Amino acid sequence: HTRYWRDYARTIAGKQQLLISAYARALEVIPRQLCENAGFDSINMLDKLRYEHSKEGGIWYGVDIMKEDVVDNFSSFVWEPSIMKVNALTAASEAACLILSVDETIKHQQSQQDLPPGGIPGGMGGM
Repeated sequence: HTRYWRDYARTIAGKQQLLISAYARALEVIPRQLCENAGFDSINMLDKLRYEHSKEGGIWYGVDIMKEDVVDNFSSFVWEPSIMKVNALTAASEAACLILSVDETIKHQQSQQDLPPGGIPGGMGGM
């Protein structure tokens, strides 16, 4: 899953590339947290997971807590309702956008108020 977003991010220039790369990293929080909660080496497990995802048809791989490994969830009959994933990703994205828009609004107002009438002051400011 994250491989798709990382590959897609490489095709885009500018700040959007950083945003999409951060989104890809955020998707890895779930398997990382599962590993840490189970007492596994999360770095090793994520490396295995990325490797399996890089293979053709490897999109179904996930962390199996019982086997302490990554497995093909489809062949193991572990199916997650896609509507729940879509709803979770949509809600998280909307929350992030709301936070960013509020932050930008506050930052914009402060930048207007903090500047003296002549613009940005020069010099070392009293040092």
